[in-house]
Amino acid sequence: MDVKLLEILVCPECKAKLEYIKSAQELICHKCKLSYPIDDGIPVMLIDQARKLEHE
Repeated sequence: MDVKLLEILVCPECKAKLEYIKSAQELICHKCKLSYPIDDGIPVMLIDQARKLEHE
């Protein structure tokens, strides 16, 4: 995942910063408790494609 891209990406729902989880290939919004998948190195920043986090 490109570091410069990670610096500018924000949650499309609340505009909060995202945490990159390399092992799971996903971006986490702790504020909304959503996980956005990364597919072949491309972040899928669609709210309807996000996974709701159960525990943090």
